[in-house]
This record gives sequence, C-alpha cells and structure tokens, in this order.
Amino acid sequence: MKVLIVESQNDLASIWKRHLERMGMTVARCAGQADAIRHLSTHHTDIIIMDLVLGEGSALAVADYASYRQPEAQVIFVTNTSFFSDGSIFSHATNACAFVQSATPPEDLAAMVEHYGAHSEQSGAA
Repeated sequence: MKVLIVESQNDLASIWKRHLERMGMTVARCAGQADAIRHLSTHHTDIIIMDLVLGEGSALAVADYASYRQPEAQVIFVTNTSFFSDGSIFSHATNACAFVQSATPPEDLAAMVEHYGAHSEQSGAA
C-alpha cells in the first residue's frame, strides 16, 4: 500500500511514517501543497494522511487535485483545530474518508490507513 503524508510538523509526520512502515506500507512525506501536488502527479497513492492546516498551501487544494489525478485515493484529514468539527469536511472534499484529531494514537491512525487503503486497492483493481 502506498501512503502519502502531508504534514508540516516534521516530528508528527515521522511518528506516523514509522508506524506505517512497520506495517509494510510504502510511505512518502511532503510538508506542503506544492510538494504534495508534485508527488501526486508522478506517484500512485492509495491513501493520503493530510493535516487540514498546512504551513504552506491548502489541504483542500491538495485533496481536490488528488480527486482529479488519482480518484481512487482516499484522504484521512487530521487536525488540532475545531475547523470542520461539524463534519462538513465531507461536503468539501469528496475523497475524504475520515477526520480525526492530530493527537489520535499512531496505531489507531495506522489501522484506519490499513482499512481505507484496502478498500482503495480493491477499487483500483476492479
């Protein structure tokens, strides 16, 4: 399974990356919109873990690009803010499959990636 982490906080991204790699996943990291779009334009991705508030650029722009370029890829949004706490993120990003707090335990996030990524891989194989 191929995972892209789009997260401005290097320490947090590193923790997530290590957990996912221990589960046998291939993981790439980008810090902002430009790098994420560059990655998505040249690499197949099953799941994107993306901070809703990026240091550079817009998470919604990345999600929109991914829905166009790689329509099977699902996005797990993470945040430490109350933005979209009403669940409206699912109306703004059609490829959103989950919305969790940044403090979610890494093993729980990895389980979500495994779950939604398996669905994405099956859809892509059909």
